[in-house]
Amino acid sequence: MTEDARFEDGGDQPLRLKALDAEDLKILSALCQDAVVPMGEISYDAGQRRFAMLLNRFRWEDVDRAAKRSRPVERVQSVLLFDDVMSAKSSGVSAADKDTIISVLAVTFAAGEDGAGAVQITLAGDGDILLDVEALDVTLKDVTRPYVAPSKKQPDHSV
Repeated sequence: MTEDARFEDGGDQPLRLKALDAEDLKILSALCQDAVVPMGEISYDAGQRRFAMLLNRFRWEDVDRAAKRSRPVERVQSVLLFDDVMSAKSSGVSAADKDTIISVLAVTFAAGEDGAGAVQITLAGDGDILLDVEALDVTLKDVTRPYVAPSKKQPDHSV
C-alpha cells in the first residue's frame, strides 16, 4: 500500500523566498518576526540600490515539528535583501553603533505611485528603518544550517 507524502516528512531545506507585493511581504514579515540583528550586519549600497540585513531568525516554520519530535526550537542565519532601494534611513537606532543588537517586529509596505513605495522595518524599542523603493523586490534566504536557539524557547508575545 502506498501513502501520500506528508509535509512533516519533508527535509529541512533552507528557505529562499521572494516578495514582489504587499501580500508576499506579509509572509516574509511573519518569518522574520523576532529576528535579532547586530547593527554591524546591516548595509546599504546606494550605488547598487541594495539594502541587506544578516538576521538571526527564529524558525517559526519549524515550531510544530520541533514539538512533535521533542527537540529544542531553532534559529538560522538568513539574509533579508531589498533591491531597487532609492534611500534608507533609521529612527530610534544609531547606525554608527555597530554593536547594538536590534530585534525585528514586522516588515510592511506602503504602496505609492507606479509600484514605488516605502518599506518600514519596525524594531522592538520604538525604532524603525525606512526604505524608499522604486519597486518591491525582497528576498529572504537562509545562509547557515539551523542551530538550537540559545534560549531554547519560542519567543513570548504575551507581554
